[in-house]
Amino acid sequence: MPRHRFVFVLLGLLAAAAVPETALAQKTTSAQPSPPVVPAANELGMRPKPKAASSPAPDSVALRQHLRQASTLQAKYKDSEALAEYQAVLKLNAQHYESLWRAAVLSVSIGNRYSDETRKKAYFDAAHQYAERALALQPEGGESNYAMALALFSEAGLTSARDRLRLFKQLRSHVFLAAERRPDLPEAWQLLGRWYYRVAHYNLLEKAFSRIFLGGYPQGATSKKAMDALEKAHQLDPLRIQYCYDLARMYKYQGRRQRAIAMLQEAIKLPTYTSEDLTVNRLCQQLLPPLLRAAARRDRLHANWYKSLRAPTPNATATPGATAH
Repeated sequence: MPRHRFVFVLLGLLAAAAVPETALAQKTTSAQPSPPVVPAANELGMRPKPKAASSPAPDSVALRQHLRQASTLQAKYKDSEALAEYQAVLKLNAQHYESLWRAAVLSVSIGNRYSDETRKKAYFDAAHQYAERALALQPEGGESNYAMALALFSEAGLTSARDRLRLFKQLRSHVFLAAERRPDLPEAWQLLGRWYYRVAHYNLLEKAFSRIFLGGYPQGATSKKAMDALEKAHQLDPLRIQYCYDLARMYKYQGRRQRAIAMLQEAIKLPTYTSEDLTVNRLCQQLLPPLLRAAARRDRLHANWYKSLRAPTPNATATPGATAH
């Protein structure tokens, strides 16, 4: 078969085999938030040239007030209002590093709440631009690299199969650098775990496409590494229900049923603060009963097997000395 025909066939098969991302990469919500203001392109501005200092303009009283208000709103899970405060900071100082990377993360969080792909894309595009500006200020910053990795990971869910593979390869360096530079950031470990799991489960078509068109696919990703990264995220923030759910599913996939059950039982007892927390709590409650039934069934089989081993044989129950005449 000529090479050009093989390429077209491979692209067609890859598109046909494209399936939604695994549950580890999905975000769900039980209720739609009030429509926040999507940042306009002219508000984002052009990406500044890289500079050594992260915030060259002096902080004003108004700027610090916006930062305090943004922090307070985030603590109350009012993401849209907090994003507006960080945008106000950026109008005062367009190179304020913390506001840039936090605006990127909040944009992804808000965009994930919409089922409409147009709104999702608007927020994800804004997140990408905020992250680019943060990276221009601190190319090796843990926060800026986490923001970029998160934006790319989110964008991947809205693209074609081949673009998704390109994005997953592109975000590798960012997610690794985020975990390396900010090992105390549980979100970075969660994202690393999700990336490990997704890349470890590339199918043959995805691997073939990556080798031919992307110069190879990321190496070294395994389910074990994904599990270790998710466990690190849970260790850093044991009260985040999403980490428990991700881990429980990972344990289930790996056949560690008892660990999955224990993690789900822990998760459903955690407090819920947002509609996303409530949704994940319901998912945990749905996942738990089948695992409990499977565990009970296995325990009964083991008990019956052990009982059969201890049951006396017919010869052993015969009266000693009784023989046939």
